[in-house]
Amino acid sequence: MNNYYELCRLCPRNCEVNRLAGLTGFCGETACLRIGAAVIHRGEEPPLVGTGGSGTIFISGCNLGCVFCQNYQISRCTGADSGMPRPGKAVSAGEFADICIALRDTGAENINIVTGSHAVPAIIDGLIAARKAEVRLPVLWNSSAYETCDTLYLLKDHVDIYLPDLKTLDSSIAAKFFNAPDYPAAAAAAILKMIEMVECSRNGKVIVRHLILPGYLESTRSVLRWFADNAKQSALLSLMTQYTPIPNRGMTAPRRFLSKEEYETVIGWLDDFGIEEGFCQEFVTGSEWLPDFTRANPFSSALSVPVWSPAEL
Repeated sequence: MNNYYELCRLCPRNCEVNRLAGLTGFCGETACLRIGAAVIHRGEEPPLVGTGGSGTIFISGCNLGCVFCQNYQISRCTGADSGMPRPGKAVSAGEFADICIALRDTGAENINIVTGSHAVPAIIDGLIAARKAEVRLPVLWNSSAYETCDTLYLLKDHVDIYLPDLKTLDSSIAAKFFNAPDYPAAAAAAILKMIEMVECSRNGKVIVRHLILPGYLESTRSVLRWFADNAKQSALLSLMTQYTPIPNRGMTAPRRFLSKEEYETVIGWLDDFGIEEGFCQEFVTGSEWLPDFTRANPFSSALSVPVWSPAEL
């Protein structure tokens, strides 16, 4: 599937660079698949964690530019702005399969691929290799939803559960915080495509995540209205309250946590829109859970168990 990298149009940015030749577009990655960490993660929605935890693989690079990204060390951080190379190691399809095997053997309930939108062809090659190695765990596609329908279609035979964000439907917010004014249209179309593919397969699921931004409740209200009108019958909503200001990053982003009053307002809107099924994080504030991808275990021991890390290599 390497031909997809020759004139890269894998995501809505359509950078059209030759990543096979070592060039990079907005995502900052060549055709090499690089991984920042693989862990047994216990911080996902309860059904995805189960008893064994979610086998989470963090892909380096990203096609968005979220100013408050909790994974900025592997998504956007580079030598120019951090003083060190972005964490991550290039892996072959066979090495990707070995990571999946290690996650399975450590008790993972699934293979959870985080921010892989810019690396779909290489990830598919890795998943095919994992299947040949007898890894039969469900595959989760954990993404920002800033994806094209054509690229998503490549995943239809390889992904069981889609876990997209719906960050905002306000193009001005998308431009200010995500460096993608076209995000609303792209994400809405991508989520509808995910729902369509799941309905055709009859055994998949879609869980739409939305992170509430402090001070931007009307953006959340618009997302809830869209979900109620377009996805409530076919997908679950996961409402996230964990917005955390990132030290020394994203000075244009909100510099505070969500307030209790904001939280209660949004919870009330769920009733207004008749959204009854799904998940909602409890109201908590703090930054103890933020990952550090320069460590072998990016999270606390309570949240994850490290299985693979470039820091150990």
